Amino acid sequence: MRKNEEYKKRGRHILFSVVFLVLGFILAFSYRTLGMHDDNENHQSEAFLQEEQYREDLIAQQERNKELSDELLAKQEEIREFERSFSTREKNHEVLVEEAEDLRLLLGIIPAVGQGVRITLQDADYDPVEQNPNDYIVHESHVLRVVNELRISGAQGLAINGQRITSSSYIKCTGPVITVDGRTFPAPFVIEAIGDMEVLSSALNLKGGVIDGLTRDNIVVTTEQSKEIQLTAIRDEG
Repeated sequence: MRKNEEYKKRGRHILFSVVFLVLGFILAFSYRTLGMHDDNENHQSEAFLQEEQYREDLIAQQERNKELSDELLAKQEEIREFERSFSTREKNHEVLVEEAEDLRLLLGIIPAVGQGVRITLQDADYDPVEQNPNDYIVHESHVLRVVNELRISGAQGLAINGQRITSSSYIKCTGPVITVDGRTFPAPFVIEAIGDMEVLSSALNLKGGVIDGLTRDNIVVTTEQSKEIQLTAIRDEG
Protein backbone atom coordinates (compact mmCIF):
# COMPACT_ATOMS: atom_id res chain seq x y z
CA MET A 1 0.00 0.00 0.00
CA ARG A 2 2.77 2.40 0.95
CA LYS A 3 4.58 1.63 -2.26
CA ASN A 4 1.48 2.42 -4.26
CA GLU A 5 1.05 5.73 -2.50
CA GLU A 6 4.69 6.56 -3.08
CA TYR A 7 4.31 5.75 -6.77
CA LYS A 8 1.25 7.95 -6.97
CA LYS A 9 3.04 10.84 -5.25
CA ARG A 10 6.03 10.45 -7.49
CA GLY A 11 3.76 10.33 -10.53
CA ARG A 12 2.02 13.52 -9.47
CA HIS A 13 5.41 15.23 -8.98
CA ILE A 14 6.52 14.14 -12.40
CA LEU A 15 3.26 15.30 -13.91
CA PHE A 16 3.48 18.68 -12.20
CA SER A 17 7.08 18.96 -13.30
CA VAL A 18 6.15 18.26 -16.90
CA VAL A 19 3.24 20.69 -16.73
CA PHE A 20 5.39 23.43 -15.24
CA LEU A 21 8.11 22.71 -17.78
CA VAL A 22 5.67 22.96 -20.66
CA LEU A 23 4.09 26.07 -19.17
CA GLY A 24 7.52 27.68 -18.73
CA PHE A 25 8.43 26.84 -22.28
CA ILE A 26 5.18 28.39 -23.51
CA LEU A 27 5.72 31.54 -21.44
CA ALA A 28 9.33 31.85 -22.63
CA PHE A 29 8.30 31.39 -26.26
CA SER A 30 5.49 33.91 -25.89
CA TYR A 31 7.80 36.46 -24.28
CA ARG A 32 10.38 35.99 -26.98
CA THR A 33 7.79 36.30 -29.69
CA LEU A 34 6.33 39.44 -28.16
CA GLY A 35 9.84 40.91 -27.72
CA MET A 36 10.69 40.30 -31.38
CA HIS A 37 7.40 41.83 -32.42
CA ASP A 38 8.12 44.93 -30.33
CA ASP A 39 11.62 45.16 -31.79
CA ASN A 40 10.22 44.94 -35.30
CA GLU A 41 7.70 47.63 -34.52
CA ASN A 42 10.45 49.81 -33.01
CA HIS A 43 12.66 49.31 -36.07
CA GLN A 44 9.80 50.07 -38.42
CA SER A 45 8.90 53.18 -36.43
CA GLU A 46 12.49 54.47 -36.51
CA ALA A 47 12.76 53.80 -40.26
CA PHE A 48 9.46 55.62 -40.86
CA LEU A 49 10.57 58.61 -38.83
CA GLN A 50 13.91 58.72 -40.64
CA GLU A 51 12.16 58.50 -44.02
CA GLU A 52 9.84 61.34 -43.03
CA GLN A 53 12.84 63.42 -41.98
CA TYR A 54 14.54 62.77 -45.32
CA ARG A 55 11.35 63.74 -47.13
CA GLU A 56 11.05 66.99 -45.19
CA ASP A 57 14.73 67.79 -45.79
CA LEU A 58 14.27 67.14 -49.52
CA ILE A 59 11.22 69.40 -49.71
CA ALA A 60 13.06 72.14 -47.80
CA GLN A 61 16.06 71.81 -50.14
CA GLN A 62 13.82 71.99 -53.22
CA GLU A 63 12.17 75.14 -51.88
CA ARG A 64 15.58 76.67 -51.19
CA ASN A 65 16.75 75.75 -54.69
CA LYS A 66 13.67 77.49 -56.14
CA GLU A 67 14.41 80.59 -54.06
CA LEU A 68 18.02 80.61 -55.27
CA SER A 69 16.89 80.06 -58.86
CA ASP A 70 14.45 83.00 -58.63
CA GLU A 71 17.17 85.14 -57.08
CA LEU A 72 19.58 84.18 -59.86
CA LEU A 73 17.04 85.09 -62.54
CA ALA A 74 16.44 88.45 -60.86
CA LYS A 75 20.19 89.17 -60.73
CA GLN A 76 20.58 88.19 -64.38
CA GLU A 77 17.77 90.57 -65.32
CA GLU A 78 19.47 93.34 -63.34
CA ILE A 79 22.70 92.65 -65.24
CA ARG A 80 20.89 92.74 -68.59
CA GLU A 81 19.17 96.00 -67.61
CA PHE A 82 22.53 97.47 -66.61
CA GLU A 83 24.05 96.35 -69.91
CA ARG A 84 21.18 97.94 -71.84
CA SER A 85 21.52 101.12 -69.80
CA PHE A 86 25.28 101.13 -70.24
CA SER A 87 24.92 100.60 -73.99
CA THR A 88 22.45 103.50 -74.17
CA ARG A 89 24.79 105.74 -72.17
CA GLU A 90 27.68 104.73 -74.43
CA LYS A 91 25.66 105.61 -77.53
CA ASN A 92 24.54 108.89 -75.99
CA HIS A 93 28.13 109.60 -75.04
CA GLU A 94 29.28 108.93 -78.60
CA VAL A 95 26.57 111.23 -79.94
CA LEU A 96 27.58 113.98 -77.51
CA VAL A 97 31.23 113.57 -78.46
CA GLU A 98 30.36 113.84 -82.15
CA GLU A 99 28.18 116.88 -81.53
CA ALA A 100 30.93 118.52 -79.49
CA GLU A 101 33.44 117.79 -82.25
CA ASP A 102 31.10 119.26 -84.87
CA LEU A 103 30.62 122.33 -82.69
CA ARG A 104 34.37 122.80 -82.32
CA LEU A 105 34.75 122.54 -86.08
CA LEU A 106 32.01 125.11 -86.67
CA LEU A 107 33.55 127.43 -84.09
CA GLY A 108 36.92 126.98 -85.78
CA ILE A 109 38.75 126.43 -82.49
CA ILE A 110 40.42 123.24 -83.74
CA PRO A 111 42.09 122.46 -87.09
CA ALA A 112 40.01 120.50 -89.56
CA VAL A 113 40.94 117.98 -92.24
CA GLY A 114 38.62 116.20 -94.63
CA GLN A 115 36.99 116.09 -98.02
CA GLY A 116 35.20 119.13 -99.33
CA VAL A 117 35.12 121.81 -102.01
CA ARG A 118 37.20 124.82 -102.97
CA ILE A 119 35.56 127.81 -104.68
CA THR A 120 37.57 130.64 -106.21
CA LEU A 121 36.00 134.04 -106.94
CA GLN A 122 37.83 136.50 -109.23
CA ASP A 123 37.14 139.88 -110.70
CA ALA A 124 36.11 139.84 -114.36
CA ASP A 125 37.94 141.79 -117.07
CA TYR A 126 36.42 145.20 -117.85
CA ASP A 127 37.17 148.50 -119.64
CA PRO A 128 37.58 151.16 -116.90
CA VAL A 129 36.74 153.89 -119.44
CA GLU A 130 33.42 152.56 -120.68
CA GLN A 131 32.31 150.28 -117.85
CA ASN A 132 31.63 150.66 -114.12
CA PRO A 133 34.37 148.65 -112.33
CA ASN A 134 32.04 147.87 -109.40
CA ASP A 135 30.00 145.72 -111.77
CA TYR A 136 33.00 143.42 -112.38
CA ILE A 137 34.60 142.97 -108.99
CA VAL A 138 33.84 140.57 -106.15
CA HIS A 139 31.86 142.13 -103.32
CA GLU A 140 31.14 140.89 -99.81
CA SER A 141 27.62 139.92 -100.88
CA HIS A 142 29.08 137.47 -103.41
CA VAL A 143 31.32 135.88 -100.79
CA LEU A 144 28.48 135.68 -98.26
CA ARG A 145 26.21 134.02 -100.82
CA VAL A 146 28.73 131.20 -101.24
CA VAL A 147 29.45 130.90 -97.51
CA ASN A 148 25.77 130.78 -96.55
CA GLU A 149 24.98 128.14 -99.18
CA LEU A 150 27.85 125.99 -97.93
CA ARG A 151 26.65 126.30 -94.33
CA ILE A 152 23.10 125.36 -95.27
CA SER A 153 24.43 122.33 -97.18
CA GLY A 154 26.24 120.97 -94.12
CA ALA A 155 29.76 122.36 -94.26
CA GLN A 156 31.62 121.50 -91.04
CA GLY A 157 34.40 124.03 -91.44
CA LEU A 158 34.92 127.14 -93.58
CA ALA A 159 37.82 129.41 -94.47
CA ILE A 160 38.43 132.37 -96.77
CA ASN A 161 41.98 132.66 -98.05
CA GLY A 162 43.06 130.44 -95.15
CA GLN A 163 41.22 132.49 -92.50
CA ARG A 164 38.75 130.30 -90.53
CA ILE A 165 35.33 131.84 -90.25
CA THR A 166 32.41 131.16 -87.91
CA SER A 167 28.80 132.21 -87.61
CA SER A 168 29.95 135.36 -85.83
CA SER A 169 32.56 136.31 -88.44
CA TYR A 170 32.12 139.60 -90.32
CA ILE A 171 33.07 140.20 -93.95
CA LYS A 172 33.41 143.69 -95.36
CA CYS A 173 34.27 144.83 -98.86
CA THR A 174 36.58 147.81 -99.38
CA GLY A 175 37.18 148.41 -103.07
CA PRO A 176 39.06 145.45 -104.61
CA VAL A 177 39.77 143.84 -101.22
CA ILE A 178 37.66 142.29 -98.49
CA THR A 179 38.19 142.24 -94.76
CA VAL A 180 37.47 139.05 -92.83
CA ASP A 181 37.40 139.42 -89.05
CA GLY A 182 39.84 142.33 -89.27
CA ARG A 183 42.22 140.74 -91.79
CA THR A 184 42.36 142.14 -95.32
CA PHE A 185 42.66 139.92 -98.41
CA PRO A 186 42.96 140.84 -102.10
CA ALA A 187 41.32 138.93 -104.92
CA PRO A 188 41.14 136.14 -105.87
CA PHE A 189 39.11 134.92 -102.91
CA VAL A 190 39.41 131.21 -102.19
CA ILE A 191 36.59 129.77 -100.09
CA GLU A 192 37.25 126.29 -98.70
CA ALA A 193 34.65 124.10 -97.03
CA ILE A 194 34.95 120.68 -95.37
CA GLY A 195 31.97 118.36 -95.77
CA ASP A 196 30.43 115.91 -98.21
CA MET A 197 31.98 117.18 -101.42
CA GLU A 198 29.21 115.76 -103.62
CA VAL A 199 26.47 117.42 -101.58
CA LEU A 200 28.28 120.76 -101.32
CA SER A 201 29.13 120.84 -105.02
CA SER A 202 25.59 119.91 -106.05
CA ALA A 203 24.12 122.64 -103.81
CA LEU A 204 26.32 125.31 -105.37
CA ASN A 205 25.61 124.22 -108.93
CA LEU A 206 21.83 124.00 -108.72
CA LYS A 207 20.13 125.57 -111.73
CA GLY A 208 19.39 129.19 -110.86
CA GLY A 209 21.45 128.82 -107.70
CA VAL A 210 24.58 130.48 -106.30
CA ILE A 211 26.97 129.81 -109.18
CA ASP A 212 24.47 130.94 -111.81
CA GLY A 213 23.84 134.14 -109.83
CA LEU A 214 27.55 134.92 -109.53
CA THR A 215 28.04 134.35 -113.25
CA ARG A 216 25.24 136.80 -114.02
CA ASP A 217 27.06 139.34 -111.81
CA ASN A 218 30.17 138.99 -114.01
CA ILE A 219 32.14 137.07 -111.35
CA VAL A 220 34.60 134.47 -112.54
CA VAL A 221 33.86 131.33 -110.52
CA THR A 222 35.76 128.05 -110.43
CA THR A 223 34.83 125.10 -108.23
CA GLU A 224 36.89 122.08 -107.29
CA GLN A 225 36.18 118.96 -105.28
CA SER A 226 38.98 117.72 -103.06
CA LYS A 227 39.43 114.56 -101.00
CA GLU A 228 41.57 116.42 -98.50
CA ILE A 229 41.18 120.01 -97.43
CA GLN A 230 43.09 121.31 -94.42
CA LEU A 231 41.82 124.23 -92.37
CA THR A 232 43.81 125.81 -89.58
CA ALA A 233 42.22 126.90 -86.29
CA ILE A 234 41.08 130.49 -85.80
CA ARG A 235 44.03 132.76 -85.35
CA ASP A 236 44.26 134.55 -82.04
CA GLU A 237 44.68 138.17 -82.98
CA GLY A 238 44.64 139.33 -79.36
